[in-house]
Amino acid sequence: MSDTTVTARQLPDRLDNPLKSAVLSWESLLVLVALGIFLANSFASPYFLNAWSLSDLTFNFTEKGLIALAMALVIITGEIDLSVASIIALASTLMGLALQYGADTPTLVAVGVGVGVLCGAFNGFLVTGLKLPSIVVTIGTMSLFRGVAFIILGDQSFKGYPKEFSWFGQGYVGWVISFELVLFLVAAVIFYVLLHRTVFGRQVFAIGNNATAARFSGVRVDRIKFVLFCLTGLMSGIAAVLLTARLGSTRPSIAEGFELDVVTMVVLGGVSILGGAGSIIGVVLAALIIGLVTFGLGLLNVPGIVMTIFTGSLLIVVIALPILWKMWKERRA
Repeated sequence: MSDTTVTARQLPDRLDNPLKSAVLSWESLLVLVALGIFLANSFASPYFLNAWSLSDLTFNFTEKGLIALAMALVIITGEIDLSVASIIALASTLMGLALQYGADTPTLVAVGVGVGVLCGAFNGFLVTGLKLPSIVVTIGTMSLFRGVAFIILGDQSFKGYPKEFSWFGQGYVGWVISFELVLFLVAAVIFYVLLHRTVFGRQVFAIGNNATAARFSGVRVDRIKFVLFCLTGLMSGIAAVLLTARLGSTRPSIAEGFELDVVTMVVLGGVSILGGAGSIIGVVLAALIIGLVTFGLGLLNVPGIVMTIFTGSLLIVVIALPILWKMWKERRA
């Protein structure tokens, strides 16, 4: 099994000089983009640089970013999970149902996280146990999970969550620093260590580069993929707790469109859609960029459909960019 030593997209090629390689890396480009968007937002709206506005900005990406951290590992192995938004809907609905039966805050959190893990395990079983394509499986479960939520709720909504539960989505750890932001940063550190500093992370890259070779090298490919789908379900369950607590209500349409933003964060962060390459730092920066863009457009009262168009266009561009770059290099050669 070959050890994958380069886990981030480089611009233009891998260079022998570590300093030049760092300066010209994809993550460095994302830092410049984030700074440019930050400056543009500060000039576009006088309210942007307010401390509380910047705090509200974090709510635009923390919940999606938590899922993107786990999704990055799934995509690196060559798989994908498009059911994450529907997992949030089902987990939120079952939390609301538990609330109707008098569940307290710890029980509500356990229900949300537990439903997420079970949904992730179901996806993982279908992909690794029955050998079904992950994109087909998760498109199916995307409809299945949200369909169950609509059956339970219909056009109704669950409200009346306890104040202690609401703190998870609305609480602050210190002054204007939200609990969601702290949780996202802690999770980012954990996922960074897991992917870039452990044997498990090297196995994830090995699977993405060549699953057959990894299997013959003793890597338990199916077990690792199953664990990653469970991990994505876990982060979706956590996001469901945070989002439900922040909104204070549950509707079956909750989190619609989240899967597009999550995949965009992952791919924009430098994770190859074909698997085998990527970095957690890039995903964190991409999540910040998406948050900056959507928050800035919101301050300018730009309609939500425009934000959706932008996100979809951005996803197409970041997928096409490395392909066009490769074609250009081949023509030069």
